[in-house]
Order: sequence, then structure tokens, then C-alpha cells
Amino acid sequence: MLNSNTKKKSKLSVGFVLSPNFTLLAFSAFVDTLRLAADDGDRSRPIHCEWTVLSHEMRPIKASCGIEIMPTSQLTDPSKFDYIVMVGGLLNALQLPTALENYLKQAAAANVPLIGICTGSFVLARLGLMQGRRSCVSWYVHSEFTNEFPDLKVSSDELFIDDVDRLTCAGGTSVVHLAAYLVDRHCEKSRAAKALRIMIEHAPLPAKTPQPQPLFTKETNNIRVRKAMLLMERHLSDPLPAEFIAQHVNVSVRHLERLFQTELGMSPLALAFELRLNNAYNLLITTNNSIIDIALQCGFLSNSHFSRCFRKFHGKTPSLVREEALSTGNTGFSVPRSRSLNPSKNIAISAALI
Repeated sequence: MLNSNTKKKSKLSVGFVLSPNFTLLAFSAFVDTLRLAADDGDRSRPIHCEWTVLSHEMRPIKASCGIEIMPTSQLTDPSKFDYIVMVGGLLNALQLPTALENYLKQAAAANVPLIGICTGSFVLARLGLMQGRRSCVSWYVHSEFTNEFPDLKVSSDELFIDDVDRLTCAGGTSVVHLAAYLVDRHCEKSRAAKALRIMIEHAPLPAKTPQPQPLFTKETNNIRVRKAMLLMERHLSDPLPAEFIAQHVNVSVRHLERLFQTELGMSPLALAFELRLNNAYNLLITTNNSIIDIALQCGFLSNSHFSRCFRKFHGKTPSLVREEALSTGNTGFSVPRSRSLNPSKNIAISAALI
């Protein structure tokens, strides 16, 4: 949505608010897209786009990587900008100074569109500025968002969301495509394309492009299968029925099963089972949670049921996997070398397991 206080300008103006320990990539990707679109060639003159780093005090702001960025302006009238971008970072360090929180609320009251990138969506939600809007977050922090904001709508199978006067983005390199989307809207399509080409991006990606898949997920280029897998990964503790997953990707259950067989060589039911047991494997070696707690986290109703399924799939008991990890010091995140399920293997999978 365009800033209602200004008609479409010849120059796109964006203000940035950086959280403590903000993500440098999300910030720099947005700024560089504007920079490359703003001028002819790579001369960096802010002719068609301008960017301002705002703060309540003119002191360096440290990114999560340790690099510091100096603000370029004190807080000023937010209606001067077409957008105010909240750049998030480490979840445990997202507490903004009161002056910055008040500034974001002031911008919202002035009908200036707000953008949350990376975990900036958490900041906006904590300030009550995402009510009635959908939020886009990375699959990596999806569960944290739903736990903290159970009443808000959230998606992790899109790159970014434009919902009225709030835009949110998963972060990382998807920020480039959100910034190009705004350049296209306010300036020219050719400027957005030029910026992307210089950054070795072939073309702008639509907002609804699925996010890259988490480590547990098998590779596929089929968008429906990818979206289904992302949904399944977000519900490992409360597995969804196939009917719900099929409805989510706008196909019938039989069509979904055919797609999974074609793309992955397994049924949705089998993949859900594999995801849960792979997740259990990693929880065993990366956390101190009890085995029964891990079983419940992965959607199993009893320890004995979980242990039987785990041993059939991984060839070891949960307790042995943990003991080996502790004895070798291998307690980092790992994708286990587990057996893929297929109909020829004598591993019973039933609706009760899933």
C-alpha cells in the first residue's frame, strides 16, 4: 500500500530502524537493492531512491555479526518516508529502546506503511501493530512466532507478504525481492530488474514463491509438494490429516499422493513419519529433554511406541543415540543417515502412527 500522505513520488524514500543485534544481510540486501536501482550504472547516487538509518541517538548500532552501522539521521517526521523498515535480528535481543517503539507507533498512526524484515515482524507484533494482518516469517522461527502470538495469522511458505499497510519478509536474500517489488511499484520495472541483474539475480521472485526448504526436507521443484512439506514440518508435534494438507495446496488427497510418489517416491504419510523421527534424532543429540518429552514433541503418545518406531527406522534405540552423541561429543545439529521409507520395507505405517 502506498503512503496515503503522499502521492506517488519520483523518488522512493525508505527509513530504517535497526534492532539491537540486527541481521546485517537483511539490512544490506534491502539498501543495496535501493542503491542499485537509484542511479544509472553503479554510481550510487540517490536519484530515484533514498535511504535513511534512523535512531534516537547518533551512536553506532551493532549487528549480530559484530559490525556496527552509524545512523544517518535522528528520528524525524515518519510521514517523510514512503515506508519505515524494522530490521530484526537475534530473537533474544529484540528489545527496542522506548523511543524507537514510540516512533514505530507514531508512524503507524500517521498511516505510513511499516515493513518487518527478518524478525522485525516480531517487533511489530509485540507492539500490537500486526493485528488483523498476516505476517511472513522464516520457517526457522515459525514455531516461536506461533507460540508467542497464537492469535495472529502467519505464513512461512512465502517470501514476503504485502497486507494493506504492513509488509513482512522472511529475511535473508528474500529481502532483495521485496525491495525490488517496491522499486517496481514506485519507480520503474526496468530499475528493479537492473538492480537484480547486478546482484546476479535473474528476475524478481513473486511474493508467494515458497521459501527454501529446511534441512530435513527432501528436494523437489514442485511448488505444491514443497508447500505441503513445509506445512508438515511445522506440525511435527500435532500431525495434520492428509485432507487438511491437500486443501492447503488446493488439490485432492489422491492428487497429493500422486505428486508425492512422483516427486519423492513416497506417500505424504511416509514422509510425515520420516520427518518426525529425524526431528527426534536431532532433539536427542542437541537438547537435554527427556526421551518422553521428545516423543511427545514429535507426535508420539507413549515412550514405548516412540522407541519401537525409532529403532525400526534408525536401527538404534533413542537412549543409545543419545549415549553415543555424548561419548563422542557430537551434539550439534545433524541430518541423520536414516533409511527412507518405501513400500518394500517391512516398516508398518498406519494412520495411528501419523
